[in-house]
Amino acid sequence: MHDLVLRLPDDFHVHLRQDADLPAYAREARDRFGRVLVMPNLAPAVLRAEDVIRYRQAIVEAAPGLEPLMAFKLTPRHEAVELRELAEAGAVAGKVYPEGVTTNSEDGIHDLRQIWPLMEVLEETGLLVCCHGEKPGAFSLDREERFLDEFCETASRFPGVKFVLEHVSTAAAVRAVGSLGRNVAATLTLHHLEITLDDVVGGMLKPHLFCKPLAKRPEDREALRQAAFSGSPKFFYGTDSAPHHKGKKECAAGCAGVYSMPVALEGLVDVFDRAGELDRLEDFCSSFGADFYGIPRSTRTITLHRSPWNVPDLVDGVVPYRAGETMPWRIASVSDS
Repeated sequence: MHDLVLRLPDDFHVHLRQDADLPAYAREARDRFGRVLVMPNLAPAVLRAEDVIRYRQAIVEAAPGLEPLMAFKLTPRHEAVELRELAEAGAVAGKVYPEGVTTNSEDGIHDLRQIWPLMEVLEETGLLVCCHGEKPGAFSLDREERFLDEFCETASRFPGVKFVLEHVSTAAAVRAVGSLGRNVAATLTLHHLEITLDDVVGGMLKPHLFCKPLAKRPEDREALRQAAFSGSPKFFYGTDSAPHHKGKKECAAGCAGVYSMPVALEGLVDVFDRAGELDRLEDFCSSFGADFYGIPRSTRTITLHRSPWNVPDLVDGVVPYRAGETMPWRIASVSDS
């Protein structure tokens, strides 16, 4: 096969940043995806209806043709009227950040039970709940698994609310999502499908592979890959592409985040191709996420051509995922309709 035509994919977890950084990152996303679920952990965070409207407008102006799906930072301090206003403003999901586990989450929650009083209005408005699934204070490799009890309890207690466990990184999380009801799904990233902790710290320290949640063990990576290839509609693509300028990664206290967007689709095709699972790819990146979020599948297509190219060492001030490597697939064209 030399050409691959896919329904234009969606990315259900992306960081586009803000201000002067926004346009370049948004345009990279537009080259590969029709719709993107935009994370709200800016400084200050996207919290209110006016924040959603303002941030969406900035994205649309920066990258015409990209459709942003808006998330807001969900906190126990939200009032019912504010959640209704957020839904009316076009937000599709509230993002839950546990305290201190990732960028700009210092004011996050300690336990999911803190947002239980909001569940009735979340169900009423149809807003999804997206969870960064790590338990504050737990040992770093155990944070995701330690989060699962409260996640499973919450998702089971409120079956009328849809929950997404974001960027899962462990076999335990895959099992948990599979065991829960139809109101629960999970996103998988490109980098967690490919790397383990050894790739980050097993030899020389590689700060551009440092992310939250941390890459885990080979058996965890295998469980993630099997989930992606399974054909289960509970698992779909969310890149968690998180750009940080080179100097903010290569320093004494480097930021967590992998900038995968410059290879986000090309690399995913490579993963599925090498595994002999290309027939499962379109559902994973173009169908299951849209179905779970209750939005129409795209009618546009994207064509990739098997033609080697080298990933740049630097893209818009950021070292991208697989920098300097040769990729076997490149994007050839995107249809207009």
